[in-house]
Parts: sequence; C-alpha cells; structure tokens
Amino acid sequence: MESVKVKCPGTLSNLCCGFDILGLALEEPYDIIELRKTTTTDIRIHHLDAFDLPLDPKQNIAGVALQAMLDHLQSSQGFEIVIEKMIKPGSGIGSSAASAAGVVVAANILLGSPFSKKELIAFAMEGEVLASGSKHADNLAPCIYGGLVLIRDTATLDIVELNTPPIYISIVHPQIEIKTSYARSILPKEIALKTAVTQWANVAGLVSGFLQSDYDLISRSLLDVVAEPHRSKLIPGFEEVKLQSMAAGALGGGISGSGPSLFMLSKDRKTAELVTKEMKTVFDDLAIESKAYVSGVSKNGVEIIS
Repeated sequence: MESVKVKCPGTLSNLCCGFDILGLALEEPYDIIELRKTTTTDIRIHHLDAFDLPLDPKQNIAGVALQAMLDHLQSSQGFEIVIEKMIKPGSGIGSSAASAAGVVVAANILLGSPFSKKELIAFAMEGEVLASGSKHADNLAPCIYGGLVLIRDTATLDIVELNTPPIYISIVHPQIEIKTSYARSILPKEIALKTAVTQWANVAGLVSGFLQSDYDLISRSLLDVVAEPHRSKLIPGFEEVKLQSMAAGALGGGISGSGPSLFMLSKDRKTAELVTKEMKTVFDDLAIESKAYVSGVSKNGVEIIS
C-alpha cells in the first residue's frame, strides 16, 4: 500500500475519578487522516480544516509522533500527511491524541505492521508531550485500542482493556479556552489520605460497575474528589449542567480531560439525547456558544476507511 485513510476517534479521559488512568473511545466526533508515502525523505503536512495548526512537522503533533516511529526504524521514508480535524484542539476530547494515534496507526499499516498497539502508543506519546508537556496515555490508549481502557502503569504501558455495557455519551463543548498545562498546574500537589481513599474507592467501583453491567454502581462511582473541585471553577455553569443532567436521567459525568468539554453517561440513546439538550441549554442561557454530540462507544479505535 502506498496510501491509507483512517478515522481517528475522539476520546474521554479520566471519566471523573480515573485521573490519567481511564479513557473511553467515542464514535463522535472524529478526525480523518490520510497518509501517503512519498519519494522524498521529509514529512509534509496539509490541513483541510480552519484551526491554523502548525505545518512544520517538528511543531505538529502528528509530525512529531510519526518522526519518533521513523527514528526508531532508522528509516528515511518520506510521508505526506493530510489531516481533516473535526475535533477542535483544546476541546478536552482528545484532539491531540487523535492526530498522534491516527498517524502512527496509518504509518504502521504502510510499513508492513512491524509494531504492536502498545509500541504505537509509545511513539504517539511523543506527540502528546508537544501538546501538554507530559507523557500520558489516557486518550491515546482508547484511541488506538477502542472501547474503555485502564492504564495501570504509564511507564511500562500496562494497559487493560475493559468491557462496557451498552452506554451512550452526551458531550457538550462550550467555546471557551482552557489550556491543559494550566488545568494541570492548579491541581494540588498533595492530597489528604481520606480524599485519596475516596478516590480509590470510586475508581474501583466504576471499573467494577462497567465489568458487571451495574448501572447503579457506575452512577455512584462517577465522582471526582481530586481534580473536579479545582477545575470546575474554570467552567461557567458547571454545577447547573450536572444538576440538570441528573434530573434528565443521566448516570453521572463531569469534565472530559482537562476541559472545557463536559460529558454525561446514559443507559440509552433517547436519554442521552435529552441530557445533551439540557446540557446545551445551560450554556445557551449563559450566552456561551457550545457544540454538542451524542455518541456511542467506538469499539475499534483508529480504523481504516480507505
């Protein structure tokens, strides 16, 4: 193959209590990346969107991730990357991960599939460093694996794939900006033991709820006592969104990644659509423009479309 086009799903990270260790792949929204081999030795990037992202491969997340793979192979193969982003950068739903994951999966296909999914995540993390200043896989792992994943250890990429019962996700992205680096900087460097125990219990409960298809346990466990108390202050209307969503039948939810997008989980699409409407209404009343999605879980992660 000389070229391949892939669909790269958006992702939720943290899922409230699973800070940096839980991630879920979405059916909506997603990016499209087309990767082509060239007869040159350089990486060229084109964007079919209006986000004005860097075209210099050393400053572009996709370019950095792809170069990390080529350096490992000691390859001088050239590539042209054509990116159509529909996940807005800085949305909190895995825009940078979609770029990094999509390009390494596509390159792996064109190079004869020499790397495992775990190895692809390692290359893609180099792109995430450019985006956020740190290596984390809670968006990359679900983007590449699909479904719900637990990153038990980032250093060794000990990744656990988890089953999910039928579940639907409401996502509303208020058009405000929250930089990931700032959202991480406002978190406490130390937390009380009592707070840590509560968070551990919620993570265990959430994972157990998914594995047992216990929606009530999922609902009780979708609580974050570490990051949300600090990050929620950056999002106008946050408490009202949660209140209205729960009244509409949501299981629970919170901030996706570092925000500003908010998510809510529901047992069925009809409820998720109602919850999404209520979430968006809160921002409409605040005169804050927002974009809304209703999504199922992407089971396959990055996948070939042509």
